[in-house]
Amino acid sequence: MNPPTLPPPSPPPRVSSDLAPPALRRIADLPGPRGVPLLGNLWQIDRDRLHQQAEAWAHRYGEVYQMRLGARRFLVLSNPEAIAALLRDRPDGFKRTDRLSATARELGFHGLFSANGDHWRRQRPMVLAGLDPTHIKSFFPTLVTVTRRFARRWRRAVEQGESIDLQADLMRYTVDVTAGLAFGVDINTIESDDEVIQQHLDKVLPALHRRVMAPVRYWDWFKLPADRQLDRHLAALHEAVHGFINAAQARLDADPGLREQPRNLIEAMLAARGRDGQSVTDEDVSGNVLTMLLAGEDTTANTLAWMIWQLHQHPDAALQAAAEARAVCGDEGLVTQPEQLSRLDYVEACAHETMRLRPVAPVIIQQAVRDTVVAGIEVPAEALVMCLMRPGATSDTHFPEAERFRPERWLSPGAANVAASSAKRVAMPFGAGPRICPGRYLALAEMKMAMSMLLSSFRIESVQTPDGTDVRERLALTMSPVGLRMRLRTAGTFTV
Repeated sequence: MNPPTLPPPSPPPRVSSDLAPPALRRIADLPGPRGVPLLGNLWQIDRDRLHQQAEAWAHRYGEVYQMRLGARRFLVLSNPEAIAALLRDRPDGFKRTDRLSATARELGFHGLFSANGDHWRRQRPMVLAGLDPTHIKSFFPTLVTVTRRFARRWRRAVEQGESIDLQADLMRYTVDVTAGLAFGVDINTIESDDEVIQQHLDKVLPALHRRVMAPVRYWDWFKLPADRQLDRHLAALHEAVHGFINAAQARLDADPGLREQPRNLIEAMLAARGRDGQSVTDEDVSGNVLTMLLAGEDTTANTLAWMIWQLHQHPDAALQAAAEARAVCGDEGLVTQPEQLSRLDYVEACAHETMRLRPVAPVIIQQAVRDTVVAGIEVPAEALVMCLMRPGATSDTHFPEAERFRPERWLSPGAANVAASSAKRVAMPFGAGPRICPGRYLALAEMKMAMSMLLSSFRIESVQTPDGTDVRERLALTMSPVGLRMRLRTAGTFTV
């Protein structure tokens, strides 16, 4: 007997087009500014204002668009959720660009910041250990010493009736702190009138930015006067770095116990270099020393400069921050115990609000390691993604009255309608994911130390550009205010 004939299977139900996932788009199909052959959008870009031009295009073309700089096409993102997801997909999904890594290696500071893959993985634990809160707390007495010197420098400026080159002085402070914490060296540029290392350091990041953004690597064939000058600055820096390394090596040789319990980053790297099974090279050590000097000087000093300018522009916030600083610092005029830093809540809120409005890293460029999808866009391996960090943080979607300087939004979630933890996920001043800035604890400690000293010991008379015009932003890998000068009085009733 034959088995019964079964009816044919019913076709699968049709899925409503409303429920189907949206089709992925390609970068080349996205809207964006019209370019010209060969140059793309390069002719429209002022390198020092790249971030502002890209932000203006984001307002015009949306949170996802494309642009082309020479032969390089970029996916440009300003959506904070998409940016956060991308940054968390490092180092396996995204990396520092090949151009940045190669240029950093050429200039001699191929450290943790520019490293990728296994090179980054083997350096990261030592750098993190050297900058963790425990090391910063043990370093605190030296931080107090450096801050007290800084107060004396500004007091002399008041006595002599001088205006202060704000960034230059702040960079002396941050470099002295970095050298003490990371290298165990008291270089004391604050009290020096001689040539200081900052005169060489402040040439490197602009040069790196210029070369990373250059359409062609012309310096492989010929060097302009600026390139020859850069070589001289790099030679001076490398001489200083070798001095730090030799001094640390001498300490390890004199005290073998330091190899098991190093006191700072440079000792830890040198101890690892000589240990069996470790792959830390001479290039790793010198590269991270120079990277720490550059990062420690530039980013924190620029944030402090922006913060002082913001407080001068907002007298009510300045008065509240000064009252808190004086209550914490007392007659000493500065923080002397690490526990006092935790009581500077409003000063820290001013720092977070400054970083939201004036991020020193407004552009982060990453390169895809493998084929992936970002914000519904197909991103092939090796594609470049430019993340704009400020538009989301200055949008009313995420922050009520987003354009206003309101430090209290970081203190009172109810008043600001946004939890501080959520706000940090939108602003992301230190990045996100595994490659979040390892120096964030030190940076915040420096900001609170310097600002509480300033606010409790001095009155700010003025903060302005030499010609009195509006402060201008300049991007040179990091974003800084141009030409700010400050005048102070000694402490009294705080006025701005």
